[in-house]
Amino acid sequence: MLPVRTDAAASILDLRHEITDTAIVFPESMHTDVHMMRKNWYLRNYTALDTVVSDPVPATDQVVTARLAAMPTTIEMPFNQVVRSHIDLYVDRRRSLVETMLGMSLYYMPIFEEALEREGLPLELKYLPVIESALNPDAVSRAGATGLWQFMLATARGLGMEINTLVDERRDPIVSSAMAAKYLKQLHGIYGDWGLAIASYNCGPGNVNKALLRAGASADNPKDYWDIYYYLPQETRGYVPAFIAANYAMTYYADHGISPTLAKRPIITDTVHVNSRIEFSHISKVLNLPEDELRLLNPQYRKGIIPGDVKPYTLRLPSKLIYAYLMSEDSIKSLAAACPSRRAVVNIPAPAAGTATKWHKVRRGETMGKIASRYGVTVADIKRWNNLNSTKLRRGQRIKVQVAAPAPSPVETPSSPNVPSVSPTHSPAANADSSHQDPDSLLFRQLPVNDGQQCDSSANSQPEMEKAPVTAPPATKQRTKTATPKTSVHRVKQGDTLWKIAKQHNTTVAKLQKLNGLDSSSKLSIGQRLKIPAK
Repeated sequence: MLPVRTDAAASILDLRHEITDTAIVFPESMHTDVHMMRKNWYLRNYTALDTVVSDPVPATDQVVTARLAAMPTTIEMPFNQVVRSHIDLYVDRRRSLVETMLGMSLYYMPIFEEALEREGLPLELKYLPVIESALNPDAVSRAGATGLWQFMLATARGLGMEINTLVDERRDPIVSSAMAAKYLKQLHGIYGDWGLAIASYNCGPGNVNKALLRAGASADNPKDYWDIYYYLPQETRGYVPAFIAANYAMTYYADHGISPTLAKRPIITDTVHVNSRIEFSHISKVLNLPEDELRLLNPQYRKGIIPGDVKPYTLRLPSKLIYAYLMSEDSIKSLAAACPSRRAVVNIPAPAAGTATKWHKVRRGETMGKIASRYGVTVADIKRWNNLNSTKLRRGQRIKVQVAAPAPSPVETPSSPNVPSVSPTHSPAANADSSHQDPDSLLFRQLPVNDGQQCDSSANSQPEMEKAPVTAPPATKQRTKTATPKTSVHRVKQGDTLWKIAKQHNTTVAKLQKLNGLDSSSKLSIGQRLKIPAK
C-alpha cells in the first residue's frame, strides 16, 4: 500500500477545509445537453417531469457544512470553496440537469447499489456515474470513455469486458457497474484512502502516484487527496469536489427547490439467454415491443444485433414479456433465418450503382484524409468499405475505394414484345433508384416480412427489372445525376461536433449520420470531410 494519510491523522486546521482554486475545470458531464437527454426512452415513457417550477433556495456555508457532516457516510466529505463551487453549479445553474438525473436514478441507482453492496463498498459511490456521465447511458467523452461509468477501452478490456463491433459491455449498466465496483475495490486496496481511490478512477493510478511523489509522500510522511491537490492533472483536481457536490445535490435537492422527475410506473425486467443470431427488429415485430425500449434495456448491442450464434448472450426484457418471448422464440429465429441478406446489409454495404472498386496502395506520408480528398469521398466511407475502426494506415497497405465507374458504350438491344427498350432518357434503373441507394436495400425494403413469410427477392420484383439489360446505357448516369439533389461537403474543424455541424447547415444529426455511414459511437477527426444533405 502506498504511503497515504488516514482520516484519523487530519488536523483541525486542515488544507481540505481551506483549499481554494481560481482555475477550476468542471467535469465534462456538467455540460450535458439536457434537452437531448430528455429524449431518452425511459424518461419519455416511464417518468413525468414535475411542472412546478421553484426559484433556487440559497444556503449559507454554515448550512451546507452542517448538511455534509450529517450525511451517513464512511467517505470523508469536507466543505471548502472548491466543493462549494461545484455544489452551486448543480443546485443553481444546472438545476434542470439535476431534475433529469433524479429521474434516471429511479432506474439506475438500484443497479449501482447492488453492485457496490456485492463488493462491500460504501453506497455513496453510486453517485460517481453522476459526475462521470450525468446518468446518460449513451455518453461518450472527448477522450473516448464510454457508458455510465465512462470506462476507457484499455481499462475495460483489462477488466475482462467484451468490446467489438457488435457488443460493447461498457454500455451495459449491469456489467459495467459490476466491473466498476471491482475496480474501485482494487484502487482502495492500493491507497487505503477513498479520496485517492476516487481520483485514480478518474486519471489513473499512474498520475496519482506521480502526484504523491511530487508532494513528498513517504512512509513517514503520508499524504491524502487534499495534500496532493495541486500536483494532480487540472481535470482531476475538481473530481473529488464534484463527487462530494453530487452526493449533496442528489440528497438535498428538495432543500434547494429542485423538483425531481417523477416515476409514472415501475420498470421491472428479467433476462433470457439467446443462442442464435437475432436482431432487435425481429424481436420487436414478434413481441410488438418498440425497438427503442429494447435499446434502452440492452444498450450493449451497438448495432441492434445479438450474435448468439457465436456464444450465448443475455437479452433483457420487461418481465411481463419473458413468457411471450419463450413461447415465440421459434418464430423470432425463423424470421431471422428468413432474412439472411440483412446481415450483409448491416455489416458490408454493397457498392452503389454506377461505381467501381479501386484498390489504392498507401504511400509514404499519405493519410486517410488525403486519400479521401483525392477520390472525392469521405474518411467515413473508406473506413466503412474496409471495415476499419481507426484512421491509422501503414505504408504499403492496400485499401478499397469506391469511385465513379466510366460510362459504358451503348449496347443496341433488339426490340421485342416482351423486353422493353431502354432509351437514353428513360430507364428502369433511373426510375427505380433516383437517390443512389443500394439496389439490394431497396428491394429488401419493398418486401415487408410478416410472421412466417420468406424473404423471397423475386416475390414482388417487376418484370422490367428482370428483363432489362444488365449493362446500363451512358445516359442512365446522367439521368440519375440530374434527379439527385447535390450534396455539399463540410471539413471538420477543431471543436466541431455532429450537433454543431447539423445546426450550422440547417439539418439533423440523424441525416448526417445516415449520409456518412456514422452511428452514435463514431468520432470525428480534424480534417475529416462530411457530406451535407441537400436542402
